[in-house]
Amino acid sequence: MRRLQSWRHRLTVPQFTVITGLLVITFGTLLLASPLCSTDAVGLWEALFTVTSAITVTGLSIVDVGAELTVAGQVALAGLILTGGLGLMAITTFLQGFVQGRSGLRQRLDKGRALDDFGVGGIGPTLHQILLIAGVVIGTGTLILYNFGFTDIPDRGQRLWASLFHCISAYNNAGFGLWRDNLVGYQSQPIVNGVIGLLIVMGGIGWRVTNDIWVNRFRLARIRRLSLHTRLVLRTTALLIVVGAVGLMFTEHFATEGLVGGMGFWDKLQVTLFQSISTRTAGFNTIQLSVETISDSGILLMIMLMFIGASPGGTGGGIKTTTFAALLASTRSTLRGHDEVVVRNREIPAKVILKAVGVTLGSGLFILAMALVLGLGNTTAGTPGSEAFTFLEKLFTCVSAFGTVGLDVGVTSQLNRWGQLVLMIGMFVGRIGILLLLSAVYGSRPHNRVGYPREELYI
Repeated sequence: MRRLQSWRHRLTVPQFTVITGLLVITFGTLLLASPLCSTDAVGLWEALFTVTSAITVTGLSIVDVGAELTVAGQVALAGLILTGGLGLMAITTFLQGFVQGRSGLRQRLDKGRALDDFGVGGIGPTLHQILLIAGVVIGTGTLILYNFGFTDIPDRGQRLWASLFHCISAYNNAGFGLWRDNLVGYQSQPIVNGVIGLLIVMGGIGWRVTNDIWVNRFRLARIRRLSLHTRLVLRTTALLIVVGAVGLMFTEHFATEGLVGGMGFWDKLQVTLFQSISTRTAGFNTIQLSVETISDSGILLMIMLMFIGASPGGTGGGIKTTTFAALLASTRSTLRGHDEVVVRNREIPAKVILKAVGVTLGSGLFILAMALVLGLGNTTAGTPGSEAFTFLEKLFTCVSAFGTVGLDVGVTSQLNRWGQLVLMIGMFVGRIGILLLLSAVYGSRPHNRVGYPREELYI
């Protein structure tokens, strides 16, 4: 007992987060596989994959949420999405105070790192802000969808639940839908596209940015009032949305039987804009995605958007928009021959640039390892109609899983359990974060106080 208590007190936040995440997945699997929440078609394996996808707010699924989960199961799934999106790290950090029974300065800083935050004020105010912002945004979106969006659903109770479920899924960038074709049936519905897209963006930019905008809402004319982080996130997010939409419209316009072929200009703009927003982290789709409906160039563009992902403190995955912006700024400084990385008249510390490089390289290598493992032997389920996949399809699915996006080109459901296990590991690692996971594995180590002589290295 003493050894257990001693080990418990030595747990760092990354270790505690990983253990808590695995425990929540285990509990959720048993709950979702029970007769109360699902039909006989959902076994332990299907429940495990679905719960892992929900906790990591990915959206990849091998079950039909609307048909194979009961109402109780759908409510449980929504709760798991909220747990994973609003605070797998925030909630576990909050609970760690009760487990460890201490909260000194070092522990508070450790908690801050788990939330991508650097304050020492404690987790309480942060968690309160996260929940308050989420409640207001999700509630407002639900009312709009109920009254103006899902008006084709005659039953008021079903319409209300559909509105609430999809708003929870959108704000948490999960991508789960109640219908087998996701949102394809609402491809030309501007209210649904607009509300879902806006919730995806608000969840993806993070509570820190939303709070900064709200605090400075009467002084937005002077954009310098906003923090550098907020300005960088907003600019990078807007740039990626525009580039993604224009890029998809360009690649699919010239593709044979592309996904926007035969559409009018407004429908093309609506589809590509929504898909550009959703591709980065959410996983909703208003068009059927497959290698037959989208060109290789379009798939490659979507892979790049998924790899970048959302922003720090947001509900999405990926390497983050600020990491991408830091790398671009570093590249610009290098090409100009500058020794410092400057963004908006602010110098970025070298340790931030090193972290950005580490996150990008580590994430890229992990994704390649996933694709390599999927290529070992036959990974299809062997069911009628299943066939071997191209490397581009496998890479797309691996990036979708690691970036917690959830878009699928028809690969996930045809994978055998070995292939689906690879995706589950990728989803969990992508949600926790590559650096946080390595910190959990290796633990905290003291800083090296030894200095070494410098020597030139030719690049």
